[in-house]
Amino acid sequence: MARPKKRFQQLIEEIDRTPWGPEEQALVAEAVALAVELGDERLEYEARMRQTASANMVGATDVMLNSFAWCLAHHDADPQRFPADLDNGGADLMWQFKWMASSLRSSPAFSQEQIAAVLDDMEAHYRAAGLGLSGVLTARFEDAWDAGRMDDAEALRVQLEATPRDDHSHCDACGRSQFAGFFADTDRDADAIRLVEEMIEGGFSCGEEPEHALSRVLLPYLRAGRLEDAKTAHLRSYRLAKDNPDNLRIVANNIVFAAVTGNEARALALIERHIGWLAHDGLNVDAHFAALTAFAVALDRVVATGHGDTPVRGADAPALVGLFGEHDGAWTAAELATAAWTAAERIGAQFDERDGTDGHARSLARSRRLADESWDVPIRSDAFVATAPATTPTDADGWFDRAMQLAQFGAEHETLDALPRALEVTDPGKRAQLLSMRLGILVALDRIEEAEQVLPERIAALRDAGRDVQAELELRLGLATFGLDTDDTRAALEEELAAAERLPAWSRGDLAISRASLHLHADEPDAALDLAEHAARAFAEAEDTRLSNTTTLVAIGAVLSKGDLEAATALLDRFLAQDDLSAGHRAQALQTRARVRGGTGEHLDGAADADEVCRLLAELGATRALADAHVLAGALWEDADHPDRAVSRYRLASRLRAEAGGDATGVDFRLARAMLRSGDAQEAAELFGDVLQREEQADVAPASRGMTATLLARALAESGEFGQAVGVHGYAAELFGEGAEHADQAMAMTEQAKILARFEEHDDAIRLLEGAAEIVRGAPEAVGALSEVLHSLGQAYGGRGDERAFALFDEVAALAQQHEAGWLHADVTDSRARALAQLGRIDEAVAAALTAADAFAELGDPGSAGGSELFAARVLAGNERAADAVAVYRSALEHAEGFPPLRQVTALELGDVLEGLGRHGEAAEVRALLES
Repeated sequence: MARPKKRFQQLIEEIDRTPWGPEEQALVAEAVALAVELGDERLEYEARMRQTASANMVGATDVMLNSFAWCLAHHDADPQRFPADLDNGGADLMWQFKWMASSLRSSPAFSQEQIAAVLDDMEAHYRAAGLGLSGVLTARFEDAWDAGRMDDAEALRVQLEATPRDDHSHCDACGRSQFAGFFADTDRDADAIRLVEEMIEGGFSCGEEPEHALSRVLLPYLRAGRLEDAKTAHLRSYRLAKDNPDNLRIVANNIVFAAVTGNEARALALIERHIGWLAHDGLNVDAHFAALTAFAVALDRVVATGHGDTPVRGADAPALVGLFGEHDGAWTAAELATAAWTAAERIGAQFDERDGTDGHARSLARSRRLADESWDVPIRSDAFVATAPATTPTDADGWFDRAMQLAQFGAEHETLDALPRALEVTDPGKRAQLLSMRLGILVALDRIEEAEQVLPERIAALRDAGRDVQAELELRLGLATFGLDTDDTRAALEEELAAAERLPAWSRGDLAISRASLHLHADEPDAALDLAEHAARAFAEAEDTRLSNTTTLVAIGAVLSKGDLEAATALLDRFLAQDDLSAGHRAQALQTRARVRGGTGEHLDGAADADEVCRLLAELGATRALADAHVLAGALWEDADHPDRAVSRYRLASRLRAEAGGDATGVDFRLARAMLRSGDAQEAAELFGDVLQREEQADVAPASRGMTATLLARALAESGEFGQAVGVHGYAAELFGEGAEHADQAMAMTEQAKILARFEEHDDAIRLLEGAAEIVRGAPEAVGALSEVLHSLGQAYGGRGDERAFALFDEVAALAQQHEAGWLHADVTDSRARALAQLGRIDEAVAAALTAADAFAELGDPGSAGGSELFAARVLAGNERAADAVAVYRSALEHAEGFPPLRQVTALELGDVLEGLGRHGEAAEVRALLES
């Protein structure tokens, strides 16, 4: 029996240090089961007390109610053996009482009498235990507010504010959040905002705070005209809430925000991401009401923007039939909007009947009135994708043209999708061409058996078209002319080519281009180019413009394989100047030229080509290929240093990939990175978090996840979320360590240390930097990381007057000289100056700073030169050498031209120094510069 008890104790210890979530839930369930197996009710009580808290945090209401009832019954029966407080740092039984009434209120299955009985029982237990009544008043206030008894709720709020706080009062975060929500509901926006801002400024947090509070003041911020504050609150609230299904109300508030701020596509994306949460907690019906109402508001906006026919992914899940009813196929936004309003009205009526009020009806009416309110707060994480082009074919001949264009571009999947309708053409020549396309694609997709079944149909179509020679040729060769690459097919093609003079021109061209393509795939460009020339002559003789152009593209591919970018570019330019190109061939050539231009540094021209490819493919309805084309365009715009333009391309690519059921993780990584470069750090942080979560679920290599985590941490830091940024940098360091990427690991630790130092946590920062230095020395080839880490550690030592700084500066300077990194040498010289000043070595410090300034100026960096001179001047002025400082200040002022903040600071300080020297006229002249 000792071993199971020891295991139980291990479980309890592990539970108490594991964050809320699936892992912690599993541990709790194991502990309860083990206690039951042991037949030890005292141990079971310990486990179930934790189970109640766990279930509350993750929204398992049925588990929470059952667990609490079991614990309360045992406590009442024997308070000594089953104490209310286990003193484990978690919620005690009396605190858990507060969750019970709220949980009963959240489902209309429980009567008002049952809720009142729980509240009375709670008060009786509090009084019997000699506890203050703040917790009881809080529960009664919540009950009145949720039921819509607003006068009662206001009276209880006032009474609660006048009641002394005690150990069972809401924490600072939860109390402020709760009152803020009530104030927002009762049109006291300024009070709501004040409470939430007090919470944020005070750094108060709790299980679902500050994300809940931030979501409660989204509309108050908008109504107050504080749009940027509203956007910041939304992005932070949603990012913190999006991973826990118990946060359904918080997500609902954020969906409403997206809907009323012109971000309908984002609102729809959030609905699709979280609609499954409606099935998470069957007893939290009031949260379902809030979510359904939010969905309805948002979907109405989607309809109003002209996207009512957009399918809502996830809405047809079997678990949601009870809410929305039966439906044939996918729900459109318009259909689901109606269903969501209907479900919300049905649930609201059930609550109002239970409560004897019209609270939920009034809530619905307020939500409907939002249709008349809107604010412009652009968020660029999502966008609607254009529907099928207006030129969708209407007959078989139209589909024939569409399929041919798609095939000429190389859009394999879209071509296969178009072929069934195209093959309804009656012209046997056209059917033969279409079947050739099908065969080539099936072989390319390695669907050989399917291709073998189609081949007889192709041969029959050739005979019907009167092309018996070609039919006999393909009968002999099988799939050789359709790209099948084996020893036998290559030999067969060579044999037929040797005797090709007896064949018609078109057949000779077909043989030559087929063999050229195999040479190209085998990385034999010279042979491919030679045969492409033969094919071009044959197709020209046969007067087949389409295949002549196809052959030119093969030839261009061969030239590119040889690495001759100049020749390939010239061929592409001439090819694109032709007036006989199909849209498919033009798009293919433009895409090739875009890639070539990207490779040769002509990023703007390449991006323009890629954008034109996107336009052509959109007209052709090539949705999969269009996603890839948008990725290419985004990459080129990024390389051209236009990340804002890259954002729109990546965003469309992501949506297209997702709508096609593909994996958009890679595109979303690019999108988040472009957002970060564009200055949209908060939106980037949200998306990087999603990407990292998906990468973890897919068990992506640790180092790759580490890169995502690094960028997430950077986005968090730029968003002002420094505490989270420190943690994520630490996680990135762990991932890089796991992946044996030591330079990246050291850099992550260095970034972590920089944030800690910013907040005066110097001891922790130095410990991290020392560890990073030890790690990075194991990767001496990573010169950039090595110099960065050693430089940062030297600066940290120097800031504390530690002589060890100088050996590190010497090492970095040597690396800079070895690798001709002039700017780094100047920078480490500046760092040396600051360390010398810290040690009181004034002359050496000034000399080093001025040396750094000269180096920066010579490198064309006047801003950094001015910064070094400003430091030198301050050192002189601060050491009773004001007269010497004047000339240095003046030089710094000259270098500060074009850098307003540096110029302003330098002029102010120089003016003060001149004033102190009694040189009042000069001081006035310098200060006058501030007004110019």
